[in-house]
Amino acid sequence: MSDPYQTIGLERSGAVALLTLARPERLNAINRQMLNELQHALDAVERDDDLRVLVAQGAGGNFSSGFDLKEQMEARPTGHDTWRQILDRDFSTVMRFWHLNKPTIAAVQGYCLAGGCELALACDITIAAEDAIFGEPELKFGAGIVVMILPWLVGPKRAKEIILTGADRIPAPEAARIGLINRVVPRGEVESAALALARHIAVIEPSLVQQTKRAINQCFEVMGLVEALDAALDIDLAIEGRGSEDKRKFMEIARAEGLRKAIAWRDARFGESGDG
Repeated sequence: MSDPYQTIGLERSGAVALLTLARPERLNAINRQMLNELQHALDAVERDDDLRVLVAQGAGGNFSSGFDLKEQMEARPTGHDTWRQILDRDFSTVMRFWHLNKPTIAAVQGYCLAGGCELALACDITIAAEDAIFGEPELKFGAGIVVMILPWLVGPKRAKEIILTGADRIPAPEAARIGLINRVVPRGEVESAALALARHIAVIEPSLVQQTKRAINQCFEVMGLVEALDAALDIDLAIEGRGSEDKRKFMEIARAEGLRKAIAWRDARFGESGDG
């Protein structure tokens, strides 16, 4: 499989496609180019009948820190129409992993936060290394949630606590305990564990797997998952289109002093160390 990409990698391992988020210098933050390349890569995987399962991972010891705040800081998007384009692109790319006609497995190590966390949760199965850290910190800096899938996995009580507090240091064993992920494996074994699971699934007749994935997804879609996610996206659009004072302050500090200082300011408001 040729690899024409700059922000991701796409390899073939037998019947398994191995997709790697590959901006390790930015903790694999998801920027516009990565979103476009992900859509292109997922199209290629979907068309290839010899590929039966997709495994998604991150390069450099982390899965993803989420949507790229530095790109947003430099672009300075404002207004409802601009944000509609941004959020629609973010949302549709993450949800491709849910809707893909083949099983998707997230192999997570290190940081898996915000939009990166939502991408991992949109995969059919999520396996994490014991050092993985999950979280949804968006509200702590005045942003909304793009893909509100968390309540469907952990229930409303835990989802509200995680999202409304901006929890961003959920260790992998706790994530597994509350149903956010499937299971935890030793550090250094997450890729091999995900590939072993993918190869197991790939042995099964592909149309049976694809139809059964669709049947499972439909259980949630009949209960209103798609409509609920669309409604939550509209709320996020209202948040970002209007802009919050917390977000403006965060971006002011980020532009003047850098993202590390902005994150330190954000965390200091809550009495946190800011070292995440």
